[in-house]
Amino acid sequence: MKQPKPEQYHEKKRHTEDQFPYNTYLCTIPDDFTEVPVHWHEEAEFIVIQKGSGTVFVDLTHYHVTAGDIIIVLPGHLHAIREISGQKMEYENIIFRPELLCSDNHDVCFEKFLYPLFSGQIHTVVHIHPRLSYYPKIHDLIRTMDQLCSKKPAGYQLALKGSLFLFMFQLLSLDDKKELSNIQQRSLDKLKFIITFTNEHLEESISIRQIASACYFSESHFMKFFKTHMGISYIHYLNDVRLAHARNLLVSSNLSILEIAQKSGFENASYFNRKFKDKYGITPRQAR
Repeated sequence: MKQPKPEQYHEKKRHTEDQFPYNTYLCTIPDDFTEVPVHWHEEAEFIVIQKGSGTVFVDLTHYHVTAGDIIIVLPGHLHAIREISGQKMEYENIIFRPELLCSDNHDVCFEKFLYPLFSGQIHTVVHIHPRLSYYPKIHDLIRTMDQLCSKKPAGYQLALKGSLFLFMFQLLSLDDKKELSNIQQRSLDKLKFIITFTNEHLEESISIRQIASACYFSESHFMKFFKTHMGISYIHYLNDVRLAHARNLLVSSNLSILEIAQKSGFENASYFNRKFKDKYGITPRQAR
């Protein structure tokens, strides 16, 4: 198997439009999906919890979140969203590309503040909750941006960019001074490798031996490493990614269910049907 290149360690799907790279949408777990598998991308993302509770994973930390909480995910950071059994969570995603705020001239705002923030040289808070003294300022900016996107008055893009600049100012003032150790950074890099390797070979049969070898780990060390950092086994993760890929193909393509199963790495159609129903509560045919 070909090993993925470092620059391929991320989700390449764009979540925004090129002309004004800012987007917002609402999701509900488990109604829309039971989880968002771990991934990373080049956009910045704010996860704003509206109702209920759940778990958000960012880099090597799991956060229990409830209504009102805000999770900050800057570009390049691993993150996932998971259901808490028996509970529902409604949340808003705000996603934008850094170039929305970065001028071509690379002025002082870019050089001194935005680039260090977006590239990870400056570390800011991840979990913002209502009990924090600065929460009202952050929450008010989120509410302002939502209102602008909802009403879209003439020139709203100007006001939206202004609000984002104020948001970045608040984040910079909350620099938590925490830096990843070399060991933590190596663990994150290895997780990114595993995620990309999995996605690039999704149609193939991936054994623990193969993925462990690609990581230069023994099988036992690989399984312990993955479970420690991700909270689930690799086989569980692999099946989740394959099922999510299959579900997307079911609604976005005209491929047969057998073809979709094969393109998602399931060699046995009956096994695919059973796992899909276990995961989503409906059959693949009902998902179309």
